[in-house]
Amino acid sequence: MSLQTRGEIEAALANAFIQFEKEHLGRGPVETRVYIIEDMILVRLRGVLTPAESKLAQNSEGHELIKQVRRKLLEGSRPILEAIVLEKTGCQVVSLHTDISVKTGERIIVFTLAEKLEARQERQR
Repeated sequence: MSLQTRGEIEAALANAFIQFEKEHLGRGPVETRVYIIEDMILVRLRGVLTPAESKLAQNSEGHELIKQVRRKLLEGSRPILEAIVLEKTGCQVVSLHTDISVKTGERIIVFTLAEKLEARQERQR
Protein backbone atom coordinates (compact mmCIF):
# COMPACT_ATOMS: atom_id res chain seq x y z
CA MET A 1 0.00 0.00 0.00
CA SER A 2 1.44 3.36 -0.97
CA LEU A 3 1.66 6.11 1.61
CA GLN A 4 -1.63 8.01 1.57
CA THR A 5 -3.07 10.82 3.64
CA ARG A 6 -6.03 10.22 5.90
CA GLY A 7 -8.23 12.16 3.48
CA GLU A 8 -7.12 10.01 0.55
CA ILE A 9 -7.90 6.82 2.48
CA GLU A 10 -11.29 8.19 3.54
CA ALA A 11 -12.09 9.06 -0.10
CA ALA A 12 -10.97 5.62 -1.33
CA LEU A 13 -13.14 3.94 1.31
CA ALA A 14 -16.13 6.14 0.42
CA ASN A 15 -15.84 5.19 -3.26
CA ALA A 16 -15.49 1.50 -2.38
CA PHE A 17 -18.57 1.59 -0.12
CA ILE A 18 -20.61 3.35 -2.83
CA GLN A 19 -19.61 0.61 -5.27
CA PHE A 20 -20.45 -2.08 -2.69
CA GLU A 21 -23.92 -0.61 -2.12
CA LYS A 22 -24.59 -0.52 -5.87
CA GLU A 23 -23.34 -4.05 -6.56
CA HIS A 24 -24.62 -5.89 -3.49
CA LEU A 25 -27.67 -3.95 -2.36
CA GLY A 26 -28.92 -2.74 -5.73
CA ARG A 27 -28.65 1.00 -5.19
CA GLY A 28 -25.97 3.47 -4.25
CA PRO A 29 -26.41 6.12 -1.57
CA VAL A 30 -27.06 9.76 -2.39
CA GLU A 31 -24.09 10.81 -0.23
CA THR A 32 -21.29 8.94 1.51
CA ARG A 33 -18.91 10.28 4.14
CA VAL A 34 -16.10 8.32 5.79
CA TYR A 35 -14.25 9.44 8.92
CA ILE A 36 -11.17 7.78 10.40
CA ILE A 37 -11.11 8.25 14.17
CA GLU A 38 -8.20 6.53 15.92
CA ASP A 39 -9.00 2.80 15.61
CA MET A 40 -12.45 3.30 14.07
CA ILE A 41 -13.89 4.02 10.67
CA LEU A 42 -17.27 5.74 10.67
CA VAL A 43 -19.26 5.46 7.45
CA ARG A 44 -22.32 7.66 6.98
CA LEU A 45 -24.51 6.82 4.01
CA ARG A 46 -27.44 9.09 3.13
CA GLY A 47 -30.32 8.26 0.84
CA VAL A 48 -29.95 4.48 0.95
CA LEU A 49 -33.61 3.46 0.88
CA THR A 50 -35.08 2.13 -2.35
CA PRO A 51 -38.45 3.52 -3.50
CA ALA A 52 -40.10 0.28 -2.31
CA GLU A 53 -38.46 0.61 1.14
CA SER A 54 -39.58 4.24 1.39
CA LYS A 55 -43.16 3.12 0.75
CA LEU A 56 -42.80 0.27 3.27
CA ALA A 57 -41.39 2.72 5.85
CA GLN A 58 -44.73 4.48 6.11
CA ASN A 59 -45.81 2.20 8.98
CA SER A 60 -44.15 0.74 12.08
CA GLU A 61 -44.25 -2.86 10.83
CA GLY A 62 -42.38 -1.73 7.75
CA HIS A 63 -39.75 0.02 9.86
CA GLU A 64 -38.74 -3.18 11.63
CA LEU A 65 -38.88 -5.24 8.46
CA ILE A 66 -36.53 -2.85 6.63
CA LYS A 67 -34.11 -2.83 9.58
CA GLN A 68 -34.11 -6.65 9.75
CA VAL A 69 -33.56 -7.13 6.02
CA ARG A 70 -30.80 -4.52 5.82
CA ARG A 71 -29.08 -5.96 8.91
CA LYS A 72 -29.16 -9.49 7.42
CA LEU A 73 -27.87 -8.28 4.06
CA LEU A 74 -24.96 -6.49 5.70
CA GLU A 75 -24.14 -9.44 7.96
CA GLY A 76 -24.03 -11.70 4.90
CA SER A 77 -21.68 -9.27 3.17
CA ARG A 78 -19.40 -8.73 6.15
CA PRO A 79 -16.42 -10.59 4.59
CA ILE A 80 -16.62 -8.28 1.56
CA LEU A 81 -16.73 -5.17 3.74
CA GLU A 82 -13.82 -6.39 5.87
CA ALA A 83 -11.81 -7.07 2.70
CA ILE A 84 -12.50 -3.51 1.48
CA VAL A 85 -11.27 -2.05 4.76
CA LEU A 86 -8.17 -4.28 4.79
CA GLU A 87 -7.33 -3.42 1.17
CA LYS A 88 -7.74 0.34 1.64
CA THR A 89 -6.17 0.66 5.11
CA GLY A 90 -3.96 -2.37 5.68
CA CYS A 91 -5.76 -2.93 9.01
CA GLN A 92 -7.86 -5.89 10.13
CA VAL A 93 -11.46 -5.30 11.22
CA VAL A 94 -12.22 -6.38 14.80
CA SER A 95 -15.92 -5.54 14.85
CA LEU A 96 -18.66 -4.00 12.75
CA HIS A 97 -21.72 -2.14 14.02
CA THR A 98 -24.55 -0.72 11.94
CA ASP A 99 -27.98 0.87 12.09
CA ILE A 100 -30.33 2.43 9.60
CA SER A 101 -32.90 5.17 10.08
CA VAL A 102 -35.99 4.46 8.03
CA LYS A 103 -37.18 7.98 8.82
CA THR A 104 -34.18 9.75 7.23
CA GLY A 105 -32.89 7.01 4.91
CA GLU A 106 -29.49 7.22 6.55
CA ARG A 107 -27.25 4.29 7.47
CA ILE A 108 -24.27 4.35 9.82
CA ILE A 109 -21.57 1.68 9.80
CA VAL A 110 -18.76 1.67 12.36
CA PHE A 111 -15.72 -0.54 11.91
CA THR A 112 -13.40 -1.09 14.85
CA LEU A 113 -9.85 -1.87 13.71
CA ALA A 114 -7.09 -3.98 15.26
CA GLU A 115 -4.89 -0.88 15.56
CA LYS A 116 -5.06 2.90 15.41
CA LEU A 117 -4.86 3.76 11.73
CA GLU A 118 -3.32 7.19 12.31
CA ALA A 119 -0.54 5.72 14.47
CA ARG A 120 0.09 3.07 11.82
CA GLN A 121 0.49 5.78 9.16
CA GLU A 122 2.98 7.64 11.35
CA ARG A 123 5.11 4.50 11.69
CA GLN A 124 5.15 4.06 7.91
CA ARG A 125 6.52 7.57 7.39
